Amino acid sequence: MSHPVTATETTTEETPSVTSATRYKIKSGLILTRPPLLTREPTPFEAAFYLYQKRLNERLAVPFRREFYFRTDTAADLDWRLKLRERHGVPAKDIGRYNPRGRVAWNDEVLVGSETGMTADIVESLLKDAEVRISEDGEEIVDDERVPVERPMPRRTEADEKGDARRLDRALDQTLYLVVKKGEGEAATWQFPAGDVPTQEVLHETAARVLAESAGVNMNTWVVGRVPVAHYVTEPIFAEGEDAATAPKRRGEKIFFLKGRIMAGQADLTGNKHGLTDYQWLTKDEIKRVLPWDYYRSVRNMMADR
Repeated sequence: MSHPVTATETTTEETPSVTSATRYKIKSGLILTRPPLLTREPTPFEAAFYLYQKRLNERLAVPFRREFYFRTDTAADLDWRLKLRERHGVPAKDIGRYNPRGRVAWNDEVLVGSETGMTADIVESLLKDAEVRISEDGEEIVDDERVPVERPMPRRTEADEKGDARRLDRALDQTLYLVVKKGEGEAATWQFPAGDVPTQEVLHETAARVLAESAGVNMNTWVVGRVPVAHYVTEPIFAEGEDAATAPKRRGEKIFFLKGRIMAGQADLTGNKHGLTDYQWLTKDEIKRVLPWDYYRSVRNMMADR
C-alpha cells in the first residue's frame, strides 16, 4: 500500500544564488609551443652505451667486403684503403681504435673520461673520412690541395649567443613557449595569451581568436585538441565586511589552457587588442623565472622536460 508524500517528505533542489555565477570570469588561453628541432646532446653514459652497441655490432656482423663496393685499384678503392690503414684496419668510421676480429675483441668498453664516442669525436672522425684523399689519376692529394669538407652548423645559433628570447631559432634542442607581457613597469606581468570566453564561443575557438588578436595573424599555428591541458584559478575579492553571498568587489578568473603548435611565422604585437607590450619564446626553465609561482605551478605538469 502506497503512502502519500507529505510536505515534510518532499525534497527540493537548492538553486544556486545569482551571485555565485558571477563570481568568476571564464577565460581561455593558449600555450603555444615550438617543438625541439634537434636531439639533445647525449650524456657520457649514453655516449658510452651507443659506442658499445656499435662495437658489439662490428663483432657480430658479417665482415665488410671491400670488393662488393669498390672496383679494384680505382680512385675510390685506393682512397678507401688509405683511410682503412689510418684506422688500423677498422672498417667503421666512428668506433675508435678497436679490432672486432682480434684477440682483444672482448675489450669493447672505453675508459672513464675518454672522448671516444662523444659527439665532437664522432663529428671530427666523419669529417676527416669525408675528405677525398686520392685524385682521379690515383695519386694521393697533398694537404694543401685537398678540398675542405663543409662542417655542420653549430648547435648554438646567433640568437643563443646574443640571448635574443624573441627569436625562434634558439634553444634548438628544447621546447619553446610563447609568453606575453601585459602592462608596463612594476605592474606588468608575464602570462600566456588568454581572453574572455563569450557566450557564442567554445574554449578552442576563443583560444585561437585570442592568439590572433594578441600575436597577429602572421603565424601558421595549430590548436592541439579541444580539451584543456591545464587551468588556473584566481579567487574573487570581496569588500571588507562582506561575505561570499554578496557580489564580489573584483571577480575571480578561471583560465582554461589549450595546447598549440607553431609551424611557421612569428609573433607580432602591433595593434593587439589585449594591452600586450612584449613577448618572448622561453624554455621551461626560463619560464619558471618569469611567471608568477602560482601561475607556473598550475601549468608546469603539461610542459615537456625539454
